[in-house]
Amino acid sequence: MSRKKDKNKYKVTGQPLLKGNLDIARSGIGYVVIADGTGDVLVRPGDFNTALHGDTVRVKVTRENLGTGRKEGKIAEVVTRRQTEFIGTLQLATNFAFFVPDSDKPMPDLFIPLDKISGAKNKDKVVARLVKWEKGDKKPVGEVVSVIDADDLNDMAMKELLAENGFPLSFSDDVHEESARLPDAISQTEIKNRKDFREVLTFTIDPVDAKDFDDAISIRPLKAGLYEIGVHIADVSHYLEPDSKLDEEAYKRATSVYLPDRVNPMLPERISNELCSLRPHEDKLTFSAVFHINKKAEVKDIWLGKTAIHSNHRFTYEDVQEIIEKKEGPYLDEILLLNDLAQTFRKKRFAKGAINFSSQEVRFKLDEKGRPIGIVVKESKEAHQLIEEFMLLANQKVAEHVFKIKVNKKDIPFPYRVHDTPGEQKLLPFIEFAKKFGHQFDISTPEKIAASFNLMLKDVQGKPEQHVLEQLGIRTMAKAVYTSDNIGHYGLSFEHYCHFTSPIRRYPDVLVHRVLQSCLQGNPIIDKKMEEKCKHSSDRERAAMECERAGNKYKQVEYMRGFIGEEFEGVVSGVASFGFWVETVEHKCEGLVSLTSLSEHDDFMHLESDYCLVGRRSGRSFRMGDHVWIRVISGNLEKRQLDYEWVMKKGEEPTPTNTPKAVKGRVKTTKADAKPKPKKSSTRKPKPEKGV
Repeated sequence: MSRKKDKNKYKVTGQPLLKGNLDIARSGIGYVVIADGTGDVLVRPGDFNTALHGDTVRVKVTRENLGTGRKEGKIAEVVTRRQTEFIGTLQLATNFAFFVPDSDKPMPDLFIPLDKISGAKNKDKVVARLVKWEKGDKKPVGEVVSVIDADDLNDMAMKELLAENGFPLSFSDDVHEESARLPDAISQTEIKNRKDFREVLTFTIDPVDAKDFDDAISIRPLKAGLYEIGVHIADVSHYLEPDSKLDEEAYKRATSVYLPDRVNPMLPERISNELCSLRPHEDKLTFSAVFHINKKAEVKDIWLGKTAIHSNHRFTYEDVQEIIEKKEGPYLDEILLLNDLAQTFRKKRFAKGAINFSSQEVRFKLDEKGRPIGIVVKESKEAHQLIEEFMLLANQKVAEHVFKIKVNKKDIPFPYRVHDTPGEQKLLPFIEFAKKFGHQFDISTPEKIAASFNLMLKDVQGKPEQHVLEQLGIRTMAKAVYTSDNIGHYGLSFEHYCHFTSPIRRYPDVLVHRVLQSCLQGNPIIDKKMEEKCKHSSDRERAAMECERAGNKYKQVEYMRGFIGEEFEGVVSGVASFGFWVETVEHKCEGLVSLTSLSEHDDFMHLESDYCLVGRRSGRSFRMGDHVWIRVISGNLEKRQLDYEWVMKKGEEPTPTNTPKAVKGRVKTTKADAKPKPKKSSTRKPKPEKGV
């Protein structure tokens, strides 16, 4: 092709700069994924302009292929850094040092001044922070944050997970200094400006290992069969001034991350564990939703505003569950009344169309070095539901209050927590699968779909197909996100919903507090960047979930490596063209049984519509939800991957009569997976969610 023809194939665009996220492949080529979905822009390594993998950037399109529409460009500006802390090796010279990152994504070494190595020695494993990288600099400049014990593989693995997902491993000196300047004492003037609940019975209910108590419940009887019940939330916004260093850092992180052996907090411990933690027998500043409720769980009145409280007692979930079950213990009458109200709220929610999905959580028992020595399966009991229902009530009523307020007949920008209806692409195949077990779905309205889900979930209790239908049903659901576009929360069946109850560990809750307070003061904040903040918070939430799943998977692999060669009962938890996953009944640890390991038994094919693998000769099938026996073959910590081998038990040999009908006729095989090959764990974070 001639140069002239090649030139004519492209056009140089005069478009404005496009904003997106840089994704750098291992080859070194970058692609800017444009936020509005208009297509990726290819960027060559020499045109990154200090941008690193995951950064939000503005890119200038330099040419566009008229035939394919493929765009090429150069990065004009780094808007925000996704990752500023890295794990790697320090290389020490006479007059300077370099930090070489451990990364599969191409990035330059960091130049480290000798006065910024924090006592690290040559070839030490360290955490380094990118401090400065201006256009034209030969090397980015960094500093050593901390030295890592290279022998502590667990610590290094958890820190790598956090860093790779863009969560800083430490707080800067500026942030620490700003938090240290916050006063310990609460002035009488501040208390006079608030509603005083310090003489009202108040207590917290949290996990046994919690340190940041961000919510409390107060209760006192009123006349005529009414009770005043207060949901009191740590007033983080009182300490977190907009645009301060603390606020900027909290926004950047947007969430705390809960790993099996640690918490990477959104806020420094000075705030999360001291000033804002609603510890017993201490005066604390709170933002509250106070309800007048009768014994039928009917809300007769609501008050929202700033308060001061004094917690009388710190309960664990186990404490409260024991009181509920044994009918004895401190504040028995109050606990039982709150529990009765919570259960009534719960029944009303499901009657109105909330979907009653349940999932098990696991918690690892760890030794002093963070190694797993046991696994505990956590259940959602009445004590958990007590807190959950009152948090849901507060979240719902705060959202309702703000939604009713208009400025110039327009909605106030507000971070709603929304959940969309299921999409047809996922819903319809699931409905067809559920029909095979006798379950019918009415899809005429979203409400009918929810009712059909609840009827199915009730009918499958205790049946062999319970696990598969519950898991697949959850996968049909949309993901909940933050947005200023209030479409409601389908899963909870709430028309208005937000997150108000956990500002210590979620930045959207801080935004909710600020907007709510401005409304109560009669001067609503009109934040034109609210949707951008919502998107950032949703992105960081997803990153935290990925980090938490990966951390749990690492612990699963670490734990199960102690059982190599042993056999366990499990449940098929996913099926693909290359094998099936099994979750052990005893440990809830998931591993892959590969198609290769099954080849000695039969030639298996994947039936996508049935979520199963079927043997062509024997007719043996492995379907989601089936109980099987496996042997632990290997565990790869680096890849966070467990490999199992199917074990045939006596009496399991199939006969031709049990060959599935689909195999007897013409079968369409597919490489599409019922579940993508996991790099992450499907287990949940150890701290239960207070408000979905």
